[in-house]
Amino acid sequence: MKHQLTIGWLYPELMSTYGDRGNIIVLTKRCKWRNINVSVLSIDFKTTKKEIESCDLVFGGGSQDRQQGIVIDDLRNNKGPVLKELFDRGIPGLFVCGAPQLLGHYYMTGDDTKLTGLGIFDMVSRHFGKSKPRCIGNTIGEIGEEFEVEGLDFRNTVVGFENHGGRTYLGKGVQPFAKIIKGCGNNGEDVTEGSVYKNCIACYSHGPFLPKNPHIADWLIAKALELKYKKKIPLKLLDDTLEWEAHEFMLER
Repeated sequence: MKHQLTIGWLYPELMSTYGDRGNIIVLTKRCKWRNINVSVLSIDFKTTKKEIESCDLVFGGGSQDRQQGIVIDDLRNNKGPVLKELFDRGIPGLFVCGAPQLLGHYYMTGDDTKLTGLGIFDMVSRHFGKSKPRCIGNTIGEIGEEFEVEGLDFRNTVVGFENHGGRTYLGKGVQPFAKIIKGCGNNGEDVTEGSVYKNCIACYSHGPFLPKNPHIADWLIAKALELKYKKKIPLKLLDDTLEWEAHEFMLER
């Protein structure tokens, strides 16, 4: 039996400012190398609820405050309810850079504009303007064994690059994605990076996060297959020599 996955990509023309397409490339390539049919659905203003319901995995990329302001009304009024339905039943997702700020209760921009979010993740975000410096630089986070996929290579670290003015504070309804070893992470105060709601990961890593973290890509794919086919689907072990060299290089750097 040949398996099939559909990846939903939130507003790729407005929320793909920093090379976030690299994450889509990684997910699609790792599926195709395993003979898994994969298609990508661009979720924009015209996308219907029925189309979104066909997604087995959802991705959201980064953008600046202006783009977030453009999409938030459509997200909240039209896409939010169906996305919450998907995530509540376990559909996996990855949201990087600015996208997580729209999934929480609100994001306060640098000019004190309050963007009411989807409220899916129990968290709030705020840009403090010049009173706090931007969080810029390479990051290292430590993750738990819950992200390990049976039979595949695993590291208990994730590496990335952050560049954000906003600070995110988690509530009791979500767990942090990682413990920060290097970098600011969510806010530079509580040593957390990102958040996890059911099978959805949100993090501040900028742009292409998955090329240097193939274990997270495989975890997302494995969860998508498991939910769709109602059983665990073993994933073929890939030659990730270059990916792990990149990962280790960033750890050493």
